[in-house]
Amino acid sequence: MKKLIATTLGVCLAAAPLFAGGHASGDAEAGENVMKKCKACHMIVSDDDTVIFKGGKTGPNLFGLNERQAGSLEGYKYGKSIVAAGEAGLVWNEADFVNYVADPKAFLRETLDDKKAKSKMAFKLKDAEDAANVWAFIVSAAE
Repeated sequence: MKKLIATTLGVCLAAAPLFAGGHASGDAEAGENVMKKCKACHMIVSDDDTVIFKGGKTGPNLFGLNERQAGSLEGYKYGKSIVAAGEAGLVWNEADFVNYVADPKAFLRETLDDKKAKSKMAFKLKDAEDAANVWAFIVSAAE
């Protein structure tokens, strides 16, 4: 657990200038290609119902994810752990997104300090560069 905290802290501190103001450090175009792995469950549809990225509805719509409280999208039924993380103050940013998608269950267990925390998201995107690129694509979709 200490190693995960140290690694996460090191990544966050090293990349903090890149994340300032909600900007993404990745390549949005590359992220759109990686996002194809996510489309079975997720879509990106704007507030005016414009389809930006066609995908499934098993997972929540990712439009406007940047700086959204975790587990708070109206109309989507989240698992208890992600809602609890949001209520405890988790607001999506690049660093947390990259860590979450690498291992959602481990991220929630660490964030909540609860070894029983679970995630409904079973998919893991372990490559941090791919995750940063997906984040860049998600952020760019809302600009």
